[in-house]
Amino acid sequence: MLLRGPARELVEQCADPAQVARFLDQLVEERPETAEHLAQDEDLAAALIAVVAASRSLSRLCLTEPAALDVLADLDRRVPIEAADRARLVRWKRLELLRIAARDLLGLDGLEAVGADLADLADGVLGAAFRLAQSDGGGDGTPARLAVIAMGKLGARELNYASDIDVLFVSEGEGDTRWARRVTDVARACFRVDAGLRPEGGAGPLARSLASYQAYWDRWARAWELQALIKARAVAGDGELGREFVAAAAERVWSRPFGLEVLRELRSMKARAEGEVARRGLTTREVKRGPGGIRDVEFSVQLLQLVHGRHDPALRVPATLPALAELATSGYVAEDDAATMAEAYRFLRTVEHRLQLVEEQQVHSVPASRETRTHLARVMGYRDEPKTSAVDHFDDDLQAHQGAVRSIHERLFFRPLLEAFSVLPRGERPGGPVMPAGALSARLEAFGFVDVARTRQALEELTHGLTRSSRLMQQMLPLLLQWLSESPDPELGLLGLRTLATGRHRRERLVATFRDSPEAARRLCLLLGTSRLLLDPVQHNPDLMAVLGDDAALCRRDGTDLRARAGSALGWRTDLRHQQAGLRRFARDEEFRIAAGDILGLDDVTTTGSSLTALAETVLESAVSLVAPPVPVAVIGMGRLGGNELSYASDLDVLIVFADEAAPHDVQAAERSAEELLEVVNGSTPSERIFRLDVNLRPEGKRGPLGRTMASYRAYYERWGQTWERQALVRARPVAGDAEVAQRFMVMVQEQVWDKPFGEAEGREIRRIKARVERERIPAGEDPQFHLKLGRGSLSDVEWTVQLLQLRHRVPAPGTMEGLAALVAAGAVEEADAQVLGQAYRFCERTRNRLYLVRGGPGDSLPTQAEQLARLARSLDTNPVALRDTYRRVTRRARQVVERLFYGGASSAGPWT
Repeated sequence: MLLRGPARELVEQCADPAQVARFLDQLVEERPETAEHLAQDEDLAAALIAVVAASRSLSRLCLTEPAALDVLADLDRRVPIEAADRARLVRWKRLELLRIAARDLLGLDGLEAVGADLADLADGVLGAAFRLAQSDGGGDGTPARLAVIAMGKLGARELNYASDIDVLFVSEGEGDTRWARRVTDVARACFRVDAGLRPEGGAGPLARSLASYQAYWDRWARAWELQALIKARAVAGDGELGREFVAAAAERVWSRPFGLEVLRELRSMKARAEGEVARRGLTTREVKRGPGGIRDVEFSVQLLQLVHGRHDPALRVPATLPALAELATSGYVAEDDAATMAEAYRFLRTVEHRLQLVEEQQVHSVPASRETRTHLARVMGYRDEPKTSAVDHFDDDLQAHQGAVRSIHERLFFRPLLEAFSVLPRGERPGGPVMPAGALSARLEAFGFVDVARTRQALEELTHGLTRSSRLMQQMLPLLLQWLSESPDPELGLLGLRTLATGRHRRERLVATFRDSPEAARRLCLLLGTSRLLLDPVQHNPDLMAVLGDDAALCRRDGTDLRARAGSALGWRTDLRHQQAGLRRFARDEEFRIAAGDILGLDDVTTTGSSLTALAETVLESAVSLVAPPVPVAVIGMGRLGGNELSYASDLDVLIVFADEAAPHDVQAAERSAEELLEVVNGSTPSERIFRLDVNLRPEGKRGPLGRTMASYRAYYERWGQTWERQALVRARPVAGDAEVAQRFMVMVQEQVWDKPFGEAEGREIRRIKARVERERIPAGEDPQFHLKLGRGSLSDVEWTVQLLQLRHRVPAPGTMEGLAALVAAGAVEEADAQVLGQAYRFCERTRNRLYLVRGGPGDSLPTQAEQLARLARSLDTNPVALRDTYRRVTRRARQVVERLFYGGASSAGPWT
């Protein structure tokens, strides 16, 4: 190396001595006079060495651009802008970026100043681009009024070295985007310019009038689009028009209520981004979108701004760190949390800057290579120590900052509430300002807790006393409230937890769950905040809490396992009443497990239906053994039970069959056993009911006996059986009782249903009955436009269509989806039609199942009450508008298929058999 004196020492102490030495040798060889300059000007040498050690792209600039060393020699002087043409504008941008980077690397400017300087640089480019666009306009004349609006990090003046610059264009009129395109084209010579935040994204016009923006915001804007407007700032073009845009945007942001729907939408977007990071295997290395990263801080700050900024104008600050400071000063965030997050944010953004400086590329992930990470650590200022290497020290600090941010992010929204309610653990009382009393309601309401007084009381009851368990609950409260706020009805969930905290055994199990399995605790909060029906099983069997953290314990059980569990519930009980109670408890526990798997997304709608069916079969098998009929008896499942696709609201439709060999007095005794079977399953009161057992599909309906012999069934169907009864037998399937009797019955079903011809008259009769059902069956008070069971294109349409086609083409299969697959295999239904019908069926079935849980009882149409519809939508990870739109889309397409396959008759589907 040709340098001498202090410059040589600086090289030896820099982040990458070998790289810098090679660069300086090349520079001095090409420009020998620089050796003397560097030897005499220590500040110049320090700046050059810092830049070369950190950035390959800026190193190349220093070799190729004679003015680069002049810039580094006077870092206090901003490079005068040159914008006579694009080439000079690019040159100016590169030199000014060099100056900003050198000041940053030497520690002359902090993060905020660096971000502001980079934003000023981009502002200068956009202003120059606007002027150049005008001068390059040729014969197009003077442009209409046009303003350039900065968004994102540019709008907040916290830009990165390799950031895109997000912009919007607002024009005086509509339709003419030429000038906006010209500005964009010029600016792209210096930056990646992104106008994707405009209405309709890339599909929308590049420039719009202010009135057009306002109309879009009022009618179509999503929550994230309004969130983005927090950072809007006019930077170039028509100043008056730009200011009008920013004022209108602020009015839209700060006047709109911020509720649970908006919160869930924003959270969902963030979760998807984190999921993508995890999918790419970058969870611990991604400093921007990974857990505990930059987005955690920015997201937290912006959410609190949206919640409280409507009532507190001081919070309407576009940049993250100033906004965080204001939130702490006003008591919306605990001061120590704010300080920790600010320190971590500066660290993480600095890491991001150092990564991007290498080649001025959009890099957000710490390198996996230890060698490359060592270089990053040294550029960050770390050096090897006797006991710790630079890279290990950096790794430890990175992990510590990420962990701290994630921890605070998960409790940030609720700790100030706990301070205001005075339920923080001892030693954690607030040391700074407490959230204003008027802000409590806004914070609680935004996160789904509507009643402040009731929330306060529930929290106090959860944390009362000075026991170890109460202290644990105090420490867990921020996470607990966070988890509840992710459920459809957070207030319902909180009241459920309060109920579980009463009673010694329940409270001990609740505390143990929160202590030993945070995932089980999170899931418990979600379940209790979804359905009031799920509280009762846990109240009566608190041990259910322990299984929530184990996916395997929530998976579908096979028949052998279910029978063994039912046997354990019945084994030690002797009289029928206690046995019935044991069977009911077994069923409730299993229903809880099935519902948990459904709500948590572990099971799809098909698995949920088959799990409920398997449980019902086990209950019926156990009930038959309890009543001990004097003759062989088979229970034949009909309807959804026979189809292996029960819903939570389903009755158990059955036929009861006695063996032909039974004598008359035995038949009478068997009939009494059938009555006992109904009493065991249905219970004497609704509270004793296990399932609702329905035998009304039997011959002669309610006027006929509960059960018949095989011969009696055969005689009835041969002489009196109607078309609808033949259709009902399509779903017949043995579910309990004597296997031989059941087999004989199914032989009779084959003869009566599948071996007989099915003609045009029978088809017309089924269509006539279906049309009458459509006209008469939707109950008053339910919305026929959004009926999940009887609406056009919904469940009954699919079921009737499949059954009619099964009968026409003689394709046996008891379940709707099973029948549809069999029809496709037989060539009776096109695959595309089957997909349309299947999609509608699964959507309506899943939604109807979830409606049952959310309402706490049966319901067949989308709710008309806004809040109930919102809770249902939240439980399905969507919003009310999207839920209704999906219903319309899938049922409209399904109805078109139904009109063709079901109502189209022989002309559309081939000859009758």
